[in-house]
Amino acid sequence: MALPTPPFPPSGRFVEYVRGSSRALTQAEAVTISNANIERLLLSPAFTETYHRITATSHGLAFPLNFPSSLSELNLLSILALLNMASGYRVPLHRETGRGAWDSIRAFVLGLYLSSATDGEGDLLSAMGMQTLSEAKIAELLGVSLHTERQHERIHGLTIGQVGGPGWELVQLLKTLLDETGKVLVNGGYPNLGSFVAEALKEGARVAHDKGDPAVAADVVLEQLVRAVPGFQDMSIVNNQPIYCFKKALFLINAIAIRFAAKRERNDDASLSESSAPPFPIPHASHLPVFADNVLPSILIHLGVIDLSTTSCTLTLANIFPAIDGAAAAATAADPALLLLAAAPEPRAQARTGEEVVVPVVDGPVLTPAQTYVLRAAAIEACERIVSHAHAMGAAGRGAPWLKDLALPDLDNWLWAVAKDRPDYRALPRFVLRNTPFF
Repeated sequence: MALPTPPFPPSGRFVEYVRGSSRALTQAEAVTISNANIERLLLSPAFTETYHRITATSHGLAFPLNFPSSLSELNLLSILALLNMASGYRVPLHRETGRGAWDSIRAFVLGLYLSSATDGEGDLLSAMGMQTLSEAKIAELLGVSLHTERQHERIHGLTIGQVGGPGWELVQLLKTLLDETGKVLVNGGYPNLGSFVAEALKEGARVAHDKGDPAVAADVVLEQLVRAVPGFQDMSIVNNQPIYCFKKALFLINAIAIRFAAKRERNDDASLSESSAPPFPIPHASHLPVFADNVLPSILIHLGVIDLSTTSCTLTLANIFPAIDGAAAAATAADPALLLLAAAPEPRAQARTGEEVVVPVVDGPVLTPAQTYVLRAAAIEACERIVSHAHAMGAAGRGAPWLKDLALPDLDNWLWAVAKDRPDYRALPRFVLRNTPFF
């Protein structure tokens, strides 16, 4: 049963409502955020010795492409953000393509770009092109099957192929996202998603200038993205509590800041041509809330930062993830990464390729939409608390000096990437929700 949808936040308060609704839902469902385990994390070598390396290199936003213009790159980046989902299909994607959700979506978007240039099919990344993509073309570029096999009811040994299965489900989600977004853009007179985003960036910069507050720009862009594009409307009502996550739209704003910041800095050098800068403003993104998917809450639960033992019985979250006992929690005083490894299930089989350990990818608990919104809200609130705690520790001279400058998007990147930093961590269960376009 689909959850009800709340009204949009008031104009100018979209970022505020992400934070406020996440805090309210976390409290309403009695999810505990452990200050003790936050401090253990911030003081641990597992965090301090990997943070800068991981956050500097793990964005996954660079493509091996020579874009004809900054607007072309912005368009590809915007579509990548729009399609940044499929986490519930991680296991079948690994089985069919050898890639996880994020890498599969990146490969798919890259395929759209290259096909537009080589296959004579027109610009598949344009507003019109997004509406022309067939299920077969999407499946081809994604590398998945639209069919599933089943045993014949009466003939032993005979299997029958029929339309359906996880690959077919994912293709339907992608086709819907592309088609509905293309229609919105065509109706609005935009040739592609990047041109719409560029106009939102310009409006954000104008409002920020008028108000004298650079942080306002991101809120304006977020509001325009969410109001216009259904694929960015990541919000719901859980037990009478509205919750606004807007994961993909926030991800896009931060991605623009990452990819185009260097060009903006180069343009600040008066000796360089103004043409070296992108023809749109770059928003400040360091203050934005985290981009809550299935990875962040799962990792924060295993780190002991999110405690589900106190949660509301109506959503039965307390029994979903393995219990974290006192001995495991005590081990985090030395290194919270030990808790990650202690909570990970023993791999059923391991194969070695050279020195790399290949760990089987398995699904975590399958949740309801309401449960996932509660956990994602808890992750947003937990990360707010982590950053606040880090700033206080840094100001007091406790821990690494750079903690006083810890930024939410960088923390998001570290939490997301640490699951891939060592093969052992890939065995950690991440919760699963299929048929969602939001993560």
